[in-house]
Amino acid sequence: MSVGLLALLDDVAALAKVAAASLDDIAGQAAKAGTKAAGVVIDDAAVTPRYVTGFDSSRELPIIWSIAKGSLRNKLFILLPAAMALSALLPQAIVPLLMLGGVYLCYEGAEKLMETLFPHAGHGGHEAEEVIDLTQLDPEARAVEARRLEDEKIASAIRTDFILSAEIMAITLAAIPGGSLLNQALVMAVVGIGITAGVYGVVALIVKADDTGVALARSRLGPPLGSLLRMLGRGLVVGMPYFLSVLAWIGTAAMIWVGGGIVLHGLDEFGVDAPAELLHDLQHDAGASVAGGLSGVVEWLTGAAGAGVFGLLVGGLTIPLVGLLAPKVGSLVTRVSGLFGRSNAQSRA
Repeated sequence: MSVGLLALLDDVAALAKVAAASLDDIAGQAAKAGTKAAGVVIDDAAVTPRYVTGFDSSRELPIIWSIAKGSLRNKLFILLPAAMALSALLPQAIVPLLMLGGVYLCYEGAEKLMETLFPHAGHGGHEAEEVIDLTQLDPEARAVEARRLEDEKIASAIRTDFILSAEIMAITLAAIPGGSLLNQALVMAVVGIGITAGVYGVVALIVKADDTGVALARSRLGPPLGSLLRMLGRGLVVGMPYFLSVLAWIGTAAMIWVGGGIVLHGLDEFGVDAPAELLHDLQHDAGASVAGGLSGVVEWLTGAAGAGVFGLLVGGLTIPLVGLLAPKVGSLVTRVSGLFGRSNAQSRA
């Protein structure tokens, strides 16, 4: 009996070691795959704070929490099953879809850059901000209108998040080495949950930084600690707008860099390897020109800059194409909607 029990315990220990190794493998793959999506993550963190602008500070964290829950639903209940079905049934479509997402990132980044440098020169597809003076409404109507605006902002943020999340999950799927569908699903779930928690945790800190700064600036503690806290608080209040501006620029640059890298890699996969080989040679030459431990950094920076230039070129070529096609697509959608509307009206009659 004791020998059988020891054998059973030995088997359990062996299974535990295998499970632990699998978890380590999943965690390692998730970390590597998550870094591939870093550019999209930065842009997500840069974009989201604007959705809580204009609301009472007491509603900022609930709004962020609602967006975070919507983001998790996007990743885990829509995009993850879709990615698994794609991986199982049509794996050859992963690279083209990833390239399409890369082109979208290049387009969005280039459009943002153009709109910043030349206001009103972009495609004009961004939604206009709705400005309503709630003070002109009675308390009950004010509460209803505030709730409506909040719900619209949350829905708009979740729609934007869906696009970014789709690219994150596609990048993750492409970065996972071959293995079982269960392993792929677990890695993607870990990446999805981790990135969502990281992005919206950072967004919450960013959004509440000005309130924290005001509280610190009003500190009544005596010197030297009180003086230090008040100085830090004033620095937060003054510096946060500049920080958000810098973060937005970093997010735009990251979109262009990541998108360009995705398209370059996709072209290489389909045999169009000249652009990727040229960039690889430039990286190697740049790294070789620097002695010591900086060669790797210089090589990476050269690769990122080259991918960014390529991404900017792709995005610049895509902007007029979207401007040409968008009205036609919109007209087609309107006509189709009209046909369905007339059909429904006739069926009701």
